[in-house]
Amino acid sequence: MKKVKTKPQIPIELFGTDTGIKAIDNPVLVNILSMLKNSEMPFDEIVTRSGRAKSTVSVHLTHMIDAGVIGSRVDVRDRRKKIFFIKSSYLGDLKKDYSIDDDIRDYIGRAQGGTPDMFDFYRLMFRTIRVELYQKGINIEPILSDAGFKIGQALYSGIASNELDVMLSNLSKFWSDHQLGRMYIGNIDPLTIYVYDCFECCDLPVIGRPACAFDLGMLRAIFIEHFGRDPGVQETECYTMGDSRCCFVIGIK
Repeated sequence: MKKVKTKPQIPIELFGTDTGIKAIDNPVLVNILSMLKNSEMPFDEIVTRSGRAKSTVSVHLTHMIDAGVIGSRVDVRDRRKKIFFIKSSYLGDLKKDYSIDDDIRDYIGRAQGGTPDMFDFYRLMFRTIRVELYQKGINIEPILSDAGFKIGQALYSGIASNELDVMLSNLSKFWSDHQLGRMYIGNIDPLTIYVYDCFECCDLPVIGRPACAFDLGMLRAIFIEHFGRDPGVQETECYTMGDSRCCFVIGIK
C-alpha cells in the first residue's frame, strides 16, 4: 500500500499586542516571524531568507505592522531602506492538532453507559471554548476577569471574617468544595496563595504567560472587600507558564 505523506503541522503563533492576542497561522508569516524573533532584519534579507517575492513579503509585513505585531524604522546606513523588528510580546504557540478533539471523544466514551461527571463536562467545555478563542486570536482575559470580580464580590459575604487567617481558611475551603483546585497559604508578608490542580488553567497548553484571569478577578474582589482598598493581586506562577502550580501574590501593585 502506498504511504500517504502528511504535511507537517504549522503551529499557531500567539503574540500579545496593545489591542489583544494575535494568532498567526499563515506559514509564510510564521517563517518571517521566526526570523525576526532572533534579530531585527532589513527588508531585502527577509525576502532572501524567506524565498518569497518582494511583493508577497511586503504585503505580509504591512499586515503585521497594522496588527501591531511588528514595527519598522529607517536604516541609518541607508535611509531609503527599513529595518523590521517584533514590537509585541511572543506568548508561545498552539498546535493545530491540539488534543481538544481527543479529550471530547474521551469524555463521551467515559460518559456512555454510566453517570456522567458534570464537573468534568463543564471543565472540558470551559477549556474547549477558551482554546478555540485563543486559536482565533480573541483576547478573553478581560471578560473572564470582570466575571470573576463580580462572583468574588458576591462570594465575600459567605467567607468574610475580621480575622485574616479565618477568612483565608474559609476561602481555601470554598476552593476545595467547588473543585477549583487545592489552595494553600504560603507567606503572609507578602500574602502568597498557591493553587494546585487549578480548574481554570491546568489543562491549557503552555503559552508562556499566566492565564488565570477568572481566579485573579475573584481574588482581587475578595481582598478589596476584606482590606477596604485594592491591595494589588498578581499571578506569578501558572500551569500555562510551565509551572507545577499557580501562585497569587497579594500586596503588589
